[in-house]
Amino acid sequence: MIKEQLKVYIVEDHAIFREGLKRVLEGMNNIHVVGEAENGEIFLNTFLAVDPDIVLMDIKMPVCDGLQATERALKIRPGLKIIVLSMFGEEEYLYSMVMLGIQGFLLKTTSMANLERAIDMVANGHQYFSPELNGLLANRLRQISTKELPQFTKKENEVLHLLCKGLTTDEIADKMFISKRTVEGYRAKLLQKTAMTNTINLVIFAIRNKLVSLEDLQYPQV
Repeated sequence: MIKEQLKVYIVEDHAIFREGLKRVLEGMNNIHVVGEAENGEIFLNTFLAVDPDIVLMDIKMPVCDGLQATERALKIRPGLKIIVLSMFGEEEYLYSMVMLGIQGFLLKTTSMANLERAIDMVANGHQYFSPELNGLLANRLRQISTKELPQFTKKENEVLHLLCKGLTTDEIADKMFISKRTVEGYRAKLLQKTAMTNTINLVIFAIRNKLVSLEDLQYPQV
């Protein structure tokens, strides 16, 4: 779980939703909302000054939308952790934003518990896919042509499937009865074999090449 206070920045054009989200976040332990913006342009002009740990990014906004803001922000500060807030009907943007390097995406109708879980996972270096959107993303990825697949060992395949389920390094180590260091070793090997740069792209690779089923992507409901 989150141990140190996290600085969160909200980018959302609907004032009522933004204010409600802010109140929800500040009611959680160790989370402090350090900034809010009604469009991507305001966010880009202010986020460096408050140095957020995590950004909650809307997609459709005036002046500068979430796609543009995400792309520009990650050029300014590579590695910035961004979680997209999405509505059904906006799936056309999801693949593009995942490929830009976002760390997760959630439906705006998600529960408080899932929101907190997503923030917790992203803060600790992992990714979070909203279970309701897995099918939409998977269908988009399956339309893309694939190349010859690398060969994985039995243990590498097991780690890959557990990563796709959203398990953390600690959880995988416990489940497989191996050390955290061994898990990281398998993960590094998977990244090397697939030429991916991070876990989220590794999950995308697995979906695109049908190495996992939709059931592999389901998170425990909270």
